[in-house]
Formats: sequence, structure tokens, C-alpha cells
Amino acid sequence: MRLIASAAEMRAIPRSKEFRNGAVSFWYRELGLPKRRAALPGDADYDVCIVGAGYTGLWTAYYLKKEQPDLRIAILEREFAGFGASGRNGGWLSAEFAGSRERYAKEHGKGAVIALQRAMMATVDEVITVAKDEGIDADIVKGGMRIVATNHAQKARLLQEIAYLQEWGYWPEDYYLLEPDYEPMLRVDGAVAEAFSPHAARIHPAKLVRGLAAVVENLGVDIFEGTAVTELRPRKDAQRPAAVAEQGTVRADYVIRATEGFTAEIAGYRRQWLPMNSSMIVTEPLSPEVWKRIGWEGHEVLGDAAHAYIYAQRTADGRIAIGGRGVPYRFGSGHDTNGATQPQAIAELWRALARLFPAASEAPVVHAWSGVLGVPRDWCPSVYLDRTSGLGWAGGYVGSGVATSNLAGRTLRDLVLERNTDLTRLPWVGHRARDWEPEPLRWIGTHLVYGLYRGADRREASRTLETSTLAELATKLAGR
Repeated sequence: MRLIASAAEMRAIPRSKEFRNGAVSFWYRELGLPKRRAALPGDADYDVCIVGAGYTGLWTAYYLKKEQPDLRIAILEREFAGFGASGRNGGWLSAEFAGSRERYAKEHGKGAVIALQRAMMATVDEVITVAKDEGIDADIVKGGMRIVATNHAQKARLLQEIAYLQEWGYWPEDYYLLEPDYEPMLRVDGAVAEAFSPHAARIHPAKLVRGLAAVVENLGVDIFEGTAVTELRPRKDAQRPAAVAEQGTVRADYVIRATEGFTAEIAGYRRQWLPMNSSMIVTEPLSPEVWKRIGWEGHEVLGDAAHAYIYAQRTADGRIAIGGRGVPYRFGSGHDTNGATQPQAIAELWRALARLFPAASEAPVVHAWSGVLGVPRDWCPSVYLDRTSGLGWAGGYVGSGVATSNLAGRTLRDLVLERNTDLTRLPWVGHRARDWEPEPLRWIGTHLVYGLYRGADRREASRTLETSTLAELATKLAGR
């Protein structure tokens, strides 16, 4: 992606008269921004304090409170529940797991990694079941996941990925190549191969997080919004661990950090997880005639096999929402202002939409937005609880956090309650990665890696039959 989108490129994008950039996300534009809950009124004492009211923090509180209703739990949130990636993501509830299987297996064995993958598959159904049982209407349709290859290099890589994943916990019925006449049809222009997994569902991200927050609050969890935590203090002698905010200090037996892409804003954590930027656009509702040409009756979530990949869904009201990495990283671990994304990200996503779905290329774009997700230095998510310090965390999901955060919440429940379970024995529990390099090295490195990936995609689009060496170099540089 070029660093600057020209005025002519922006004019070429059909935009609605109601087009907006930012305002958190289109998902909240539909719902309206929530009324803020009260801030922390002052110093307080709880059994468990959770920092961050996104999926991870809310799921952790939910499972703890359901298991032990007398626990006193507080959640501290800088903005409002679901302000971050939980209310901005692409709406993929999938069994995808971002970490290196080999890296986890080196410490815990291959069987443990397979168990983790099977747990991820079960987690998709767990989220759907909880949403149904708790009366959360999040537009959930379990239509599976399709990954398309649009050139022969991508096809070769897709076939390799299927074979690889079937060695690491996917059975043949869990991820496989589709026959050309597979029904229901989804017509992606230029597709030369498609793979399918049934372990995925489309969701409305903000409806899920808003509903979950309401359920957690009704269970008796205190959610304090407008409360920015600036410091986490470990247990010291008789002093319990604490979360420090301007409004006061909350002490608890355990303090859990669930801040994902915003982790760098807490003192001492600037280099732990890199805040990776991801951007999205969404169209106005498409006409029945356009949908007839595209298909997509199954409401599968859709991705491609490019290195700088896209992710997309057909929304409940008949739009196409499509996302990608955009400008991947802002200097100094910065992030967007209220969800606004850069013009070049909008232009790139619209070109991807028009390329994959020419029938929708004239549909006006009604909204664009962005958010940040957490990326550890080794690209491996983790769940961690240190009983000595009383501090714990979960995250680093590298963009696959909708389901993974639920698995993390259940795992943190067992860790906090000091239970030895199948979940606490999974190989991502206790994993730690080294810090990211200081600036300007991480800015240079991140942009170099994604520049190489995009260069590889351009080469592969010009009839290259194998994965470009640029992508292989990028992967080595990234340390994935």
C-alpha cells in the first residue's frame, strides 16, 4: 500500500451522502453510543479487579460471577464497555488461533496444541450458547468460514495450510477444499480455489459486547467507565495488588489486565504488545439484484489467502463489511482518534471490495473506521496469572480475539479460583514473549514487514505460481 492516497483515488470511491469516518465504528452508529456508566468514585476494595471492559474482561467477570456469585468484582474502563476492538472488529467468531503451533509444542508437546485447537472449536459454540441463554441478540449466524484464493500461488498456499492444520487439530471435516459447485454459492471474482470450515459464525460485535456488559452488570459486577488506569502495582508484603487511576486506587486479591491493543498506555507495558491497526469499510445495503449475482446466502465469514489479507461479512441488513490491516502501525504505539482511519486504508479496502465483488463496486461506502489489536513479539497469545504478585492478563490475540477472549475468560476463572483443569493445562497458559524493540526500530520493522507482504501479493498476482520470497523474508523478519 502506498503511504498516500491521491485525491483522484478518493474521488473514485463511491461514498454515501451520510459517509462517516470514525465515530468509533459503524456497529455503534447502528446502535448509538451507549450512555456512560459512572466513574470510580474513589479508593475501593474488591476480590478481583479487571482492567478493560472488552470481551476479555467481560467474559472473565461473567464466568467468575456465575461460578462464585459472592465474589466482589470490579471492571475499570477508560472509555465505555466495548470501546476498543470488541466493538470495532469484523464480526468473525471463529476457531482460528494466531499463535505458532511449533512454538507452543516445543514447551508442551503436540498433543497439548491439538487440545488447544479443539478447545477453540468448542468455544465458537460456547459463545453462541451463552448469547442464546442470556438473551443477547448479536445477529449470530453460524454459516462457517470461507477462505478464497484468487491466484495460483494463493491456491498452493491454501492447500498447504489445509494439510498443515489437519496435522494440528483440524480433522478433514473441520477444514477442507470446496468443490466448484458447492452450495450455497458465493461468487468471488477470480477465485481459483476455496476452503471451508464449519467452525465460524457471523456476529454483530457491538451487540455482543453491549449485551454481555449488561448481563455482567446484572450479575452484580461493578463496571466503572471513564476510569483510566495508569499503573498496576503487584502485591508487596501486606499490601494487596492494585490498579491505580486518577479517581482512586482499587485493591484486590487479583488484578487482571484485559487491555489488548491499549496495553501500551499503562506504565511499564509500552513494549509488551504492539498495537496493530486494522481498518474497515461498510457499504450501504445492496439491492436484491446485486445479492442474486453475488450469492452469499449462507452468511459465511469470508477471507482470502493473500499475505495482506482481507476479512469480510454479509451483515444482517444486507451490507458488505470488509476489513484489512490498512496502515499497520503508528509511531510510538499510537492509535486512532475515536476510530478514524486514513484515506489510503479506505482506498485500499474499496479496491479489494471492487476486485472481489465487481457487482458491488458501485455500492456507496457509508462508513469507515479503525481500531487496534494486541500483537506480542512472538505473535503468540497468552493467559497468565502470577499468584505471587497477584497480577494476571490475557490477550495478544493478533486479530483472532472474538472466540479466543471467551476461552481466555474461562481459563482465567479457573486460574483465579485455583483450579487445575483442562483449560489451565492448555499450552498458552503461562506463555511469555520478550518485549518489542524500542522506537524507531519497531516502526521501521513493522512497516518493512507489511511492505514486503504487499509486494509479495503484487508479485503473486502477476501469475507467479509459488509464494513469493518477499513473503518468506517478511515472515522471518517478523519472528512469527
